[in-house]
Amino acid sequence: MLWRVTREADQKTVLGSVWLREAPEPTRARLSRDDIVRTAVKVLDREGLDTFSMRVMATELGTAATSALYWRIANKNDLLELAVDEVLAEALVPAGEGDWRDQVTVVVHAAYRALWEHPWAPQLLASHAGLGPNYQALTDQVQTILKSAGFKGVHLDAAVPAIFHYLIGSAVTDSAWAAVVRRSGMSEFRWASEAGGQLGVDADSLAAYLNRRSLAGPEARFASGLRVIVIGLRPRELT
Repeated sequence: MLWRVTREADQKTVLGSVWLREAPEPTRARLSRDDIVRTAVKVLDREGLDTFSMRVMATELGTAATSALYWRIANKNDLLELAVDEVLAEALVPAGEGDWRDQVTVVVHAAYRALWEHPWAPQLLASHAGLGPNYQALTDQVQTILKSAGFKGVHLDAAVPAIFHYLIGSAVTDSAWAAVVRRSGMSEFRWASEAGGQLGVDADSLAAYLNRRSLAGPEARFASGLRVIVIGLRPRELT
């Protein structure tokens, strides 16, 4: 009997994602899973990934023991997966009017802004597959727009990853730069002034590269690159 229980437990964990396991049974625990996930997002926004732990979460939630969390969420990795998908709920916006390229731009730019507002999230997307319902809803939204524009078959299968690889790659790169500046404890301008000489880059140019509001900054670069991507896509394969 013990072997059977262990084998069943192994089967539940081997798939490696909270989204591929059944949700825990309801309990009388004071904290709901939604409460814990929303608090995790708040803690991660404030402190980042480096010091995040279930013990930190227990303190934040005002519970004496981490066991109160484990009634709802099996482990830290599960909680991080849940938190990333919670962030992506902010990306689910109406596509609006315009042609398919305009609609894709609205949706994907909303996703980029959501990831920018939570810079720890892109770091996790680099190591966690997008299996949560909000990630899947975002993918479905882009896929539906492309299908309506006439994309199908292998061309559709290539277009969707092209867009999402650009989205996630840009978010990971930009969050990495922001993390370096944040760890220094300096402002963007001061960091650029101090680091520019060592990197062989003009300090003003580097500061503009880092500044979200700059015309040379990450959000403007993302918008320009996304335009290149969508202009290059065609509903039918070229012959």
